[in-house]
Amino acid sequence: MLTLLIVEDNPRLAAALRAGFAATGRVDVRHTCAAGEDALAWCLAQSAAGAPVPQAVLMDVQLAGALNGIQAAVALRREFPRLPVVFYSIQDDTQYYRDFRAAGILSHYAYVRKSNYLLPELVLPLLVDAVAGRSFIDPEIEARVEEVSERDAQDPLALLEPHEQQVVRMLAQGLTNEQIAERMGFRDKRTISRINGQIYAAWGLAESATDEKVARTRAALIATAGRLLRWEEDGTPLVETPEGWASWPPAP
Repeated sequence: MLTLLIVEDNPRLAAALRAGFAATGRVDVRHTCAAGEDALAWCLAQSAAGAPVPQAVLMDVQLAGALNGIQAAVALRREFPRLPVVFYSIQDDTQYYRDFRAAGILSHYAYVRKSNYLLPELVLPLLVDAVAGRSFIDPEIEARVEEVSERDAQDPLALLEPHEQQVVRMLAQGLTNEQIAERMGFRDKRTISRINGQIYAAWGLAESATDEKVARTRAALIATAGRLLRWEEDGTPLVETPEGWASWPPAP
């Protein structure tokens, strides 16, 4: 049973989604709310009480409150790293797409243009994919995503979400997890350890490093070099060049 949080400011649509997902017998809608601020507060309250947050969030882009859906997702994923989010919008607004890319959210984006497409049986596969770590990009915006992705591939920081970029920059300065949490104002200092894990995974360090200290050191080197590095079994660092992988730093 997939657990779900729905963030939708139209009460009739929110109720219809809840009922529709219940009818599938495969989704447990734990909570619905109309504003991104309410979604964050509810998830934090769940965590503080020792209860798990839902496995995924279904989020409208246009919401009540100060935050739009994209901003709300950034706030949620800041406290709950890589929490799967599926977005939808009935408006064809290119600014939402720009906001989405600027937010640095790397996955789980569905763009729905017509409300009659927003049927639980059609959305459920997207939620399942999101929980499994897979992504969906609407074909109509795929070309723009590819263009941005090609540019981002040249910058390892582009593989991280904005708050992850902040963390790794401070990590490269030698700050401890406690110091980073204090500077960023996290309520739960254990969040930094979870964010570090996402950074290591995004940069391929989770598999190549033998322990957290090694992964942390290598992440700091990547952040300082501004290039994605990998390490051979003997510890030799390599950097990708047009000719292939070469020793790093390059010989003078």
